[in-house]
Amino acid sequence: MTKPAITLLDGGMGQELVKRSGDAPTALWSTRVMMDRPGLVADIHRAYFEAGAVIATANTYAILRDRLVREGLEDAFESLHAKALEEARTARDGFGQGRIAGAIGPLGATYRPDVHPPVSQAVPLYREIADLQAPHVDLFLLESVASLDHARAALAATRDHGKPVWLSVTVDDADGARLRSGEAVADLLPLLDGAAALLANCSTPEAMPAALEVFARQELPFGAYANGFTAISDGFLVDAPTVDALSARADMGPDAYADHVMAWLDMGATLVGGCCETGPEHIRAIADRLKCAGYDIA
Repeated sequence: MTKPAITLLDGGMGQELVKRSGDAPTALWSTRVMMDRPGLVADIHRAYFEAGAVIATANTYAILRDRLVREGLEDAFESLHAKALEEARTARDGFGQGRIAGAIGPLGATYRPDVHPPVSQAVPLYREIADLQAPHVDLFLLESVASLDHARAALAATRDHGKPVWLSVTVDDADGARLRSGEAVADLLPLLDGAAALLANCSTPEAMPAALEVFARQELPFGAYANGFTAISDGFLVDAPTVDALSARADMGPDAYADHVMAWLDMGATLVGGCCETGPEHIRAIADRLKCAGYDIA
C-alpha cells in the first residue's frame, strides 16, 4: 500500500526564542523580540526548515490588539504583522522552498475560552488579521482554538480570503475528546465549513489520540502537534501570563516525542509537527523517522 505524503510543520517559537536569546520572557515576549532582536525569528524559521519542516508558522500568534493594548503597543499592530511575515519570508526564500502559515492565536488568552469575546465581536477582530496576512501567506493556521464559539468566529473571519484554512484546537490534557472549554471535540465536526484541515495543538502528546479518533470521522486531512509542558499551571491561567509559569517535561526529548508522532500516523494523521517546548531537534527526529519509514514529506 502506498503511504500518504506527510506535511511536517515546524515546532515551538516562544521557548526557542527564550533559549537562544537568554532573556527572561515577558507577557508579550515572542512579539516584542522582533523589535528588540531583529533576525532572531528568521534564524529559528531557518533552523526548522533545515531540520525538515515544510511549513514556517509566522510569529503572528500573539499579535492581537487586545494583547498589544496592555503593553501600550497597539499602534504597532500592522508593523508587527509585517515584520513577522518578513522574517518568515526571509527564512523561506533563503532556504529555497517551503510554505508560510499565518498563525492566528486566540483573542483574550490562550487556554481561556472563558475570556474569549462573543462571536459577533470576535469575527471582525480576526478578519482584520486575516486581511493583513492574506497577501503574504500560503495558508491560515487558526491555533489553540479552545471552544466551539472560538471556532465559529475564526472560521467565519478567514474562509473568504482565498487561502486554505487549517483549524487547530487545543484539547483537555486529561480527556482529548474534549476542548479546553469542556465541549466535545465531536461537536466541531458540523462546524467545519471553510476549513481545509483539522488539527489539535498545544496539549499533551498523550491527549492527542482521543482527538484524532474524532477527527478520523470526517474527510478533511487531519493531524496534531503537541506541547512538552508538564501541565498548564494555575499560574498561567491569569491575565497577561508569562511562559515561565510553565515547566518543561524531562521525558519528552526528540526520540520520545517522535514515538508519539509515529503513532498518530497509524491513526491516519498526515499533518504533524511540534508546539511549545519542542524545537528543531524534535522536528529533525520526526523527519528522520518519516524517511526511515518510507514516507514522503511534502
